[in-house]
Amino acid sequence: MTMEMPTEETSLVLNNQTTENCEQVNNTVENLIFGTYYILVFLLAVSGNGLALWIFSRQRGTSSPSNVFLLHLAVADLSYVIILPLRATYHLTGGHWPFGEIPCRLAGFLFYVNMYASLYFLACMAGDRYLAVVHAVRSLKIRHSRYAHITSFCLWALVTVSMAPLLVTQQTVEMEGTTVCLQLYREKASRRALISLAVAFTPPFLVTLACYLFIVRSLRKGSRLEPTLRLRALRTISLVMLIYIVCFLPYHASRAIYILGYSRQDLSCGVQRGLALANRLTSSLTCMNGALDPLVYLFGAEKFRGTVQRLLCKKPGSGSSATSGELKGTHESSVSAKSEF
Repeated sequence: MTMEMPTEETSLVLNNQTTENCEQVNNTVENLIFGTYYILVFLLAVSGNGLALWIFSRQRGTSSPSNVFLLHLAVADLSYVIILPLRATYHLTGGHWPFGEIPCRLAGFLFYVNMYASLYFLACMAGDRYLAVVHAVRSLKIRHSRYAHITSFCLWALVTVSMAPLLVTQQTVEMEGTTVCLQLYREKASRRALISLAVAFTPPFLVTLACYLFIVRSLRKGSRLEPTLRLRALRTISLVMLIYIVCFLPYHASRAIYILGYSRQDLSCGVQRGLALANRLTSSLTCMNGALDPLVYLFGAEKFRGTVQRLLCKKPGSGSSATSGELKGTHESSVSAKSEF
């Protein structure tokens, strides 16, 4: 798998002085909105994913594969949101990067590692739930937490190695007395980066979409799941697809347009600024998955849901008999409900 390699693109950032002059418009209101937004996302994501990591790490006995993938997803989210205060500071200081070279490299590295790790962990979770619901009995031999951990560590290694060049290449430049971190919206992409974008985003998106469509079809064809469990399953599926559509799809579509159009000499300053703003907006949306993922844990992980209910002084079983995962019917359906919904 080939990931997008921003380090190859950043060398092009100074090649077009007209483009840079068009982009350098100091918008105080825009910077204030972005800075405030990153602070709010940071607070929500740290609290939600921190709680999830604490709950998942304290689980005793054998955990389900989906819970393993959710654990790694929480780690991925936390690894990125810890640098959001740096991005907020960048905006609140008017587009100046005061932290130096190494934090700039880490900011870009963690941005891409989190985004692509999250994409693939969500896809793994979708694949595991597809096996649990559609092929419950036949998949029992391969649906073990050990295999889920092995898969997760392999994905971590793949994404980390793919993004490692960001840690060893120059990422800051001086422009008109201001230090610019190239990984914050200013990286320029070569045309071949379009292939990297497609390879990095398309496979997990299609896998997730296909798995959940098969699950929905199975539920509609007369699944033995209780109505409450079926509703919870559909809510989880809808939430995951919402995360893809809101957080990841706009960024990759915008990047493709940005790559194709931003470096053209015949574009007006207004169009260039519009492309740059779209790049900043969609880039900021990617970090929202860190704030939305705890809702996936809430719907998709019974122990997480039960712990949250206890923390809110509610009885874990109140209002729903579905937390027990009981089903009407075969052992196959029982396995699916207890471990997944």
